[in-house]
Amino acid sequence: MRISDIHNNNKTVLSFEIFPPKRDTELRDIDETLEILCELKPQYISVTFGAGGSANCNNTIELAKKIKYQYGVEPVVHLTCRGYDKAEIDEFSKVLVSEGIENILALRGDPNPNIQEKDDFKYASDLVAYLKQKNQFCIAGACYPECHPESESRVSEIKNLKTKVDAGAEILLSQLFFDNETFFKFEEDCRIAGINVPIVPGIMPVINAAQIKRMVSLCGASFPTRFQKIITKYEDNKEGLFDAGMSYALSQIIDLLANDVNSIHLYTMNNPRVARRICEGVKNII
Repeated sequence: MRISDIHNNNKTVLSFEIFPPKRDTELRDIDETLEILCELKPQYISVTFGAGGSANCNNTIELAKKIKYQYGVEPVVHLTCRGYDKAEIDEFSKVLVSEGIENILALRGDPNPNIQEKDDFKYASDLVAYLKQKNQFCIAGACYPECHPESESRVSEIKNLKTKVDAGAEILLSQLFFDNETFFKFEEDCRIAGINVPIVPGIMPVINAAQIKRMVSLCGASFPTRFQKIITKYEDNKEGLFDAGMSYALSQIIDLLANDVNSIHLYTMNNPRVARRICEGVKNII
């Protein structure tokens, strides 16, 4: 099923993101996380395209197939274009079609010194437009509530996002953020600009101070004062940070739902403890 139909036909939509393990042996170990996640009956699970933009294609597809056919949940496959030409994108698309996978999150991808960039796709909107010509997939795009790190301004950010939607992106999945007011203002700006597709907030629980600081440096998310205090207070207390971070993420989710945001996308980091805590925390409100 296309995720555009999922969003049109459901009052509340819950989705998760996982990433393919680097080794084939670890692909079997991800079942623990998937079993916990699927207890909450998410409408779809997105699968990243390999860390840092690398082409971890085989495990990406194998994991997407496991999600769809073993767990009965719709997969969304990330597809980056920074290091690929049209012929390579065509080949990947053919594989997805043959496997019955019809949802793609189209991304430019992170810079990677180990991958030679190619010229066929300059921006994610170029990939969206190219894939849309084939009319075989439901295409999702990424969005940044606090602006992409390379954006000149909020105005140019929204303008470029409108270009992506006009090119064919039917859903927008947001980068992580830690202040819900930032998301509410971003969503308002998008609607004013005529961006009327579902905008899904992305939530990442804080369970590792070093990891989250690295992620924030990559995507440009800001630390609200309340969040900074949690990191400072518990960064040397592993279990304390886990509990505090999960509570913060749950408070974000509950606040979003209470303010009539009808979809949540959770970055699970393939951690079964994260999956279980979130599921326990929202099972009666989703």
